Amino acid sequence: MTTADGSHRAHGWTAAVRQRLGLGRLLPLGGPADGAWISERAAVGVLRRAVAGPGPVIMELRIAVADAESAPAPQVPPPPSALPPGPLRIEATVAATAHQPLPAAAAALRSALLTAAAQRLGLVVDEVDVRVAKLLDTEPERAEPPPAEVLPAEPEGAAGRAAAGVTGVATLTRTLGAPVHTGEGHVRVELATEGGHRALDVTRAVRAAVTRAVDGHPPVAVLVTAVTDAPEPQGPPAG
Repeated sequence: MTTADGSHRAHGWTAAVRQRLGLGRLLPLGGPADGAWISERAAVGVLRRAVAGPGPVIMELRIAVADAESAPAPQVPPPPSALPPGPLRIEATVAATAHQPLPAAAAALRSALLTAAAQRLGLVVDEVDVRVAKLLDTEPERAEPPPAEVLPAEPEGAAGRAAAGVTGVATLTRTLGAPVHTGEGHVRVELATEGGHRALDVTRAVRAAVTRAVDGHPPVAVLVTAVTDAPEPQGPPAG
């Protein structure tokens, strides 16, 4: 192996680690029977875009399982280091002005985050904690959230082709490696969804399509690594 080859491989490994760490936590979508997860980065991007109008400005947004100790076990093998299925807690650190009473502003943001989490993603959220960390004199300029970062992958095999053909799937992705991982008695599919479709509905359709397409009809898990920009969510996809 030449020095150039070693340098290239080291760079590729470093980039892969950075990409994996950039996903944040892998959050459960829906309940234990849904077999679906979404990266914290993807979920936070959707929530930020959903509440980007007037009101408090989100400085930091974190999502975690509200009570990991009491969370039930998933019914399909989860992605590596994924959080167990269970109600989630959103923690928002914000900057706000005194133009609106802070309790009212925080309550409005809390409601908007709950609605977006349920209607755009399918996250089960029990708690939303809004903390005002900065008081502003004037309304700040609102920056557009960055677009979703996607590592597209070509669909291969029966599972990949079935998943890619489901309405609401933007592309298969390769953030954690191959877009389709086949383990002992189960399959995991990694993908990006279109923002015009509720992520949980898409993953349910993908699981059904892949189960039908693969010999033996194994349990299927789905990991959403990105949600692409799109209009308001539509109804459940066919598949």
